Amino acid sequence: MHETAQLAAPNLSMWVTFALIIGALGLYAVERFPAEVTSLGVLAVFMVYFHFQPIAFSGGGNAMSAERLVAGFANPALITVLALLVVGQGMVRAGVLERGARIVMAMGAGSGAFTIFVTLVVVLVISGFLNNIPVVVIFIPIMEAVARRFNISSSKVMMPLSFAAVLGGMTTIIGSGTNLLVSGALEELGEAPFSFFQFTVPGAVLAAVGLVFILLFVPKLTPDRAASAETLLSGDGRHYLAQMTVGAGSGPVGLTADHGVFGIFPDLTLRVIQRGDDAFLPPFEGVAIAENDVLVVAGTRAALADAVSHDPHLLVPDLNDGMESEARWQSGDRMLAEVMVAPASRMAGYNLRLIGFRHKFHCVVLAVQRRSRMMRTQITEIVLEEGDILLVQGRPEDIKGLRRNSDVILLEWSAEELPALDHAKRALSIFAVVIISAAAGLLPVMTAALMGAVAMVATGVLSIGMAARSLDTKIFTMIPAALAMGLAMQATGGAAWLAKGMINALQGAEPQVILSAFFLLIAVLSNIISAKAAAVLFTPIAVGIARELNLPVEAFAVAVVFAANCAIATPIGYQTSLLVMGPGHYSFTDFARAGIPLILVLWVTFTLFAPWYYGL
Repeated sequence: MHETAQLAAPNLSMWVTFALIIGALGLYAVERFPAEVTSLGVLAVFMVYFHFQPIAFSGGGNAMSAERLVAGFANPALITVLALLVVGQGMVRAGVLERGARIVMAMGAGSGAFTIFVTLVVVLVISGFLNNIPVVVIFIPIMEAVARRFNISSSKVMMPLSFAAVLGGMTTIIGSGTNLLVSGALEELGEAPFSFFQFTVPGAVLAAVGLVFILLFVPKLTPDRAASAETLLSGDGRHYLAQMTVGAGSGPVGLTADHGVFGIFPDLTLRVIQRGDDAFLPPFEGVAIAENDVLVVAGTRAALADAVSHDPHLLVPDLNDGMESEARWQSGDRMLAEVMVAPASRMAGYNLRLIGFRHKFHCVVLAVQRRSRMMRTQITEIVLEEGDILLVQGRPEDIKGLRRNSDVILLEWSAEELPALDHAKRALSIFAVVIISAAAGLLPVMTAALMGAVAMVATGVLSIGMAARSLDTKIFTMIPAALAMGLAMQATGGAAWLAKGMINALQGAEPQVILSAFFLLIAVLSNIISAKAAAVLFTPIAVGIARELNLPVEAFAVAVVFAANCAIATPIGYQTSLLVMGPGHYSFTDFARAGIPLILVLWVTFTLFAPWYYGL
């Protein structure tokens, strides 16, 4: 039994703080203004108000001075989150995750259910050490490929992908920006921050139970919303004709056809095998691909991009013109883009060999598309026509240079960067050093992450521009604003007032009941105000409750971590939900149908396990 706590007397500054926080959360939810504007606006209003209504330190000075309010921009949690975004982008840029995803696909052993299980387990594990967003971005096309191969609706696999990434993020301090925010807020409040694996055991228990629920029930709870636009990232389904010259040691060497299909690139259709003066046509029975064969294939842009990403030389047509020394399209940063042969173009009526396209523009034409017409000839022999679409590869500056040529029209939206596979080893090495240094305590998490970000740029895995583009301005502004809100709640007595109010509402309850109710309250509100906002706003309340009841602060702080990560019942609560909303063709309510039961399962699991684990 606990005695009723005496509520601190509310004051004007407390009510102003509550009003500003509620107003900010409302603006975040309705998105009337950009999140960055709302965040900076809240900071500005706090600065003005507390300039005229200061809160005095016991030793003098303003506890809510402008300097303290903007200190969140130098908060270790914010720096760590931003640095990890750069490290994660380096892994994406080098194609490390994509290569791992291909291995996962190969482990599926031809079973759709087992492939999905293996994929989700891998996503869960990786998400414990990388920011969830790049992990989900990489695995969306992988899950789409699984769905297509085993005739499963994408709406049955996309939400499990997002949920698995969220569960994996609960297992280590760097698994989610939410975890780092709670740790940083604890340090601001005078408590010990989390160590790398401090809540891994309870996090793994919740993740394991949650994964079982995801595999067994989430596909049944989500409706089949397959649509004609079945994919977010693979383009419009338009097929191109491309040409591969098989080099020494290339993957297709020695392959034979299985019912007319070569398995090295399952999403490409082989049209012709050209070997010297001989041409082999489908079904290719008894034909084995040999070195120097020219393969004429058809496929979507996504399938061709996947092939060229993993073998940069395979798709380059062999022109035999003796001018191959300056292969700008094969080195440095590479981009893929589409250009259209313009009306009245001087290129019309000529083939690529006569035009000298690659030497004139320093870009190579990988494939040609002509109004869905079936073609079987090598693309180097195709006479171009007005309106033909060319899939080209080159350096970013050379792709942009196509804008100035009147013979082609660059389709700006189509440009995308290709992975720099030659940087894969150094990117993986940098990532390993960051994880080992942080996990073993050799360096603080922030230091390890920052050194990793610097190394990604210094070693050429990322350019400065790429690193800058990986930084999320919403995170950069929202985290300091949320930290300022938490500081205001603490300084004005609002956090203590709410903590005591909750204790009084649960008067006489056992500690484990209070902990369970606290978890459920945060889990509900995190779906409305977002995971990161809930993490920062409730950490001071967690500390207040633990101190009031003379209980371990860690148990309540971990409750904030896990409950804030339960922002999965709405697509606005967690960014990974927004990422899968399009590919899965989900409506707003679909997340509630699957997310609410999962939240309840996690709540029950936490209620049963956490009090025993923390000795309450």
